Amino acid sequence: MADKQQAYQQLKRDIAAGTLGTAYVFYGEETYLREYYLSQAVKKLVGEGFEAFNYHRLEGKDLTVQTLAEQVEAMPMMAARTVVQVTDYDIFKQGEEQRKAFIALLEDLPDYCCLIFVYDQLEYKPNKTMKTLCKAMDAHVRAVKFETQSRGDLLNWIGRRFRAEGKTIDAQTAEHLIFTCGSLMNTLIPEIGKVAAYARGKEITKKDIDAVAAPILEAQVFDMTAAISRRDFNRAAEILGTLLKLQEEPIMLLAVMGRELRKLYTARLAIDNGLDKFWLMEQWNMRSDYPARLLLEAAGKVSTQWAAWAVERCQEIDLRMKSVSGVDSQAELKLFLMELAQEARR
Repeated sequence: MADKQQAYQQLKRDIAAGTLGTAYVFYGEETYLREYYLSQAVKKLVGEGFEAFNYHRLEGKDLTVQTLAEQVEAMPMMAARTVVQVTDYDIFKQGEEQRKAFIALLEDLPDYCCLIFVYDQLEYKPNKTMKTLCKAMDAHVRAVKFETQSRGDLLNWIGRRFRAEGKTIDAQTAEHLIFTCGSLMNTLIPEIGKVAAYARGKEITKKDIDAVAAPILEAQVFDMTAAISRRDFNRAAEILGTLLKLQEEPIMLLAVMGRELRKLYTARLAIDNGLDKFWLMEQWNMRSDYPARLLLEAAGKVSTQWAAWAVERCQEIDLRMKSVSGVDSQAELKLFLMELAQEARR
């Protein structure tokens, strides 16, 4: 993790100083940052107005090393360097001849070219069995992973986005936005715009977010299990009905429900054993205490016996859905919700 962060921070420094290297791999789930720093690299190296001459974009599918080499070797026009961007090129699935040619290309990259492999739809996963190729990649290519930002950086970024919209948001409300919509910046940008446009007051509130933001699946399932814990069975049924109408796969829904129920059971055990939110955060690798506090609040309304039974019953239904042919998965989910409600009433 430290090496990945170092590579990311070094990229930022190199862009600022104009000392970018000759080859990079850009990958990771935080596409907003990936695209931002890609654009900054192009701007720094090529300059505005010269992209048509010096910024070459290639698709990785069916790309040959020979075609790539032609672009890499093309001299810059009215600029010091060129940028060659290759999207979704599966480096480790090329044939032996192409691999050898690729390694030779890496070993002789011209100083005036910056070659950037961007992984968007494909996963970047080095094959360690290809030792010669891995050695060449390690020696000549800098891999930069764009990951979800630290909580502090993300909260600051959300604050800046809302200030640009003429609004303010406190840290607690921003945490609720992250819990509701997820932590990826590209997902948050349109939601921030909607919430800012909807809010009447200058200060964004939780109600503003709940009114118009589109919640991620995990947040909706948490709301469903939390509704059961407080005996609001109509609300739980309403959420499940909405998810099914949106054509969410029942198997996927059950998997997310199982995860949330396991979290709830863990929180109940924490309460029983006098453990705090920090223990719960460690167990579930939470980066914020906000979801931990919500879990402990919900767990305080259910018994340990109910939480343990719910986890076990979810596993039984999962096995039934996957192993018995002809099962009506939607009906199984609805029945499971009724069972959860009935058991909670006892």
